[in-house]
Amino acid sequence: MTLRLSPYLMLNGNANEAIQFYEEALNGTVLFKQTFGEMPENPEYPLPEEAKELVSHAMIKIGDTELMFSDNFPGQASDIGNQVTICISSDDIEKSKKVFDSLQQDGQVKMPLQETFFSPAYGIVTDKFGVTFQISTEGQQ
Repeated sequence: MTLRLSPYLMLNGNANEAIQFYEEALNGTVLFKQTFGEMPENPEYPLPEEAKELVSHAMIKIGDTELMFSDNFPGQASDIGNQVTICISSDDIEKSKKVFDSLQQDGQVKMPLQETFFSPAYGIVTDKFGVTFQISTEGQQ
């Protein structure tokens, strides 16, 4: 069972600029980048025009570490101090549930652990110390 922690930068519309900056400053390599406009459409939630070119998820490799990025969706924002979260990736749904349940004790669930188009179990929780974690399960749904 694999468990990996990665820093995740949540930016206010300038993720592309940050990706380029860290790629150059830290000799990184872009592994993946997708905009909200490239994601599968959901007719129940039409995508606002201003969101289409924003980064929904990106990953760059710096040395042996992966740094993840996304822009906040229009109407949401990160303040200085809460724009960095920690992504915990697991290859086991039960392990993801256990981690999520443990972190939510005396904390706040921002997005319940649920199946998404990119993960069989994904959720966001802020723990009792104010640290926000994204729990993501890798593998087939």
